[in-house]
Amino acid sequence: MLDRVLNSDAAPRFGRADARPAEWAVSRGLVGYEDAVAAMEARAEAIAEGRAGELVWLLEHPPLYTAGVSAKPGDLLDPGRFPVFRSGRGGQFTYHGPGQRVAYLMLDLRARERDVRAFVAALEAWLIGALARLEVTGEVRPGRVGVWVERKAPGVPAREEKIAAIGVKLRRWVSFHGVSLNVEPDLAHFAGIVPCGQTEHGVTSLVDLGLPATMDDADAALMASFHEVFGPVEAASPPLGA
Repeated sequence: MLDRVLNSDAAPRFGRADARPAEWAVSRGLVGYEDAVAAMEARAEAIAEGRAGELVWLLEHPPLYTAGVSAKPGDLLDPGRFPVFRSGRGGQFTYHGPGQRVAYLMLDLRARERDVRAFVAALEAWLIGALARLEVTGEVRPGRVGVWVERKAPGVPAREEKIAAIGVKLRRWVSFHGVSLNVEPDLAHFAGIVPCGQTEHGVTSLVDLGLPATMDDADAALMASFHEVFGPVEAASPPLGA
């Protein structure tokens, strides 16, 4: 899969001018949140100083809640359920845990485009492209960050549910934090928060939608879509080991 993606001729919409590939690393075990943040910040600093290349890091966290810079205290409904971490990323409360693919992106926007809105739109396009490869129609909604799916059933009003979240931060035009895609997490764990401040809409996953997708399936779709949106990648070791 990696060789096929690297050899694709598709022109990325948010690519580097020099077409230098980003490193692509996958951690197979659960990675602690604080350790991941420390590794991200160190790598982002090294990128800003020209000591390291870009990195996309895929991982899973143990069950936890994070509070972005816009988080409202009242949206934490069950404070004792899981550890809660304050985060410098954009957004409000979200849940991370096993079965959810978290992708942290340390990208140098100085080599791409210094436009935060265009970057967020590129992240949305990346997720929507990955979902399309998994036969899911992902959509964005004005005023709501992330990617949504519309569920329809005969005799039942259509409802919208969130399948992927986005929360990023930039420092010296280098990004960190990133996105999360619900593959097969325990959706009941979202009940301890108001996810991303949204009370009128639910949360779903690939498996909840009836798709027997694995984490490897999700990773392959994310890689292929990343190449189309951001450019080529090359295999690398994860910052905190396997």
